[in-house]
Amino acid sequence: MTDQTSFTPGPLDRDATFYVAGHRGLVGSAIWRKLESEGFTNLIGATHSEVDLKDRPAVFDYVTGHKPKYLVLAAAKVGGILANNTYPVDFLTDNLQMQVNVLDAALEAGVERVLFLGSSCIYPALAPQPIKEEYLLTGHLESTNDAYAIAKIAGILHIQSVRRQYGLPWISAMPTNLYGPGDNFSPKGSHVLPAIIRRYEEAKISGADSVTNWGTGSPRREFLHVDDMAAASLHLMENYDGAAQVNVGTGSDVTIKEIAETVADVVGYTGETLWDTTKPDGTPQKLLDVSKLADAGWTSQIDLKDGITSTVDWYRAHVDTLRE
Repeated sequence: MTDQTSFTPGPLDRDATFYVAGHRGLVGSAIWRKLESEGFTNLIGATHSEVDLKDRPAVFDYVTGHKPKYLVLAAAKVGGILANNTYPVDFLTDNLQMQVNVLDAALEAGVERVLFLGSSCIYPALAPQPIKEEYLLTGHLESTNDAYAIAKIAGILHIQSVRRQYGLPWISAMPTNLYGPGDNFSPKGSHVLPAIIRRYEEAKISGADSVTNWGTGSPRREFLHVDDMAAASLHLMENYDGAAQVNVGTGSDVTIKEIAETVADVVGYTGETLWDTTKPDGTPQKLLDVSKLADAGWTSQIDLKDGITSTVDWYRAHVDTLRE
């Protein structure tokens, strides 16, 4: 795909209108906090009740009405293995609709700089490790979340197409597994780390003798604190311009068993851990090659155990108001 942009990245205008789509979610809220701390004075966002991103006219009215100079598309329907595997139509159609509406409206409004956020599940299930950006579309996707992955791949192609056809310096980034304050701890909709945190915390409170986790515990996963993701997002908007998506991660991984042990230690659970091997493991390993990100001048800062500790603290402080 020929890239038509001629743009030199640099510091963003702190007084320009900056739209964070999905500003109440895990990633969007972290980006909002980061932007506020960096002195951005004109941040805008709309809740689902204010603007349904699946409602195309409403999205166009909002974006063309505010005419932001910058936009981060962090809004998405997300979930873990169970949710993705049970509701593939929802994950496909909801994400496609939101992406197309927001990106088309951004084009109509002349938004200068857009960052589209995807997911590491866009890569083939059996991709060589660590996963390089160029492995995109070189093999079959993991079957449990292929619908969500296809939607995110479409978003990357949308960004690349705008660059080619209109010459706008829009970019995309693909984070690894994210966690942190504001995460979804729902038993049916959460990703692996928040699910494990809730499971062990509830077991500690109830005095349960054992905790049972899905799978074998052997798959390896990379985890990035959402505040690191927010810092990387701003860094890329100010320092990177290219058609290829950028992997965002730590460059190291651990087994699910090791994660469970760390969580148990942090929450203070001393019972037994069991593994239900009749449940799916998902991809055996998913570690991102973060060389491109490092070349752009950014590396992660938050240690995994420190990040889990702060997330457990947040969970305990908000347990009464968490979504189910």
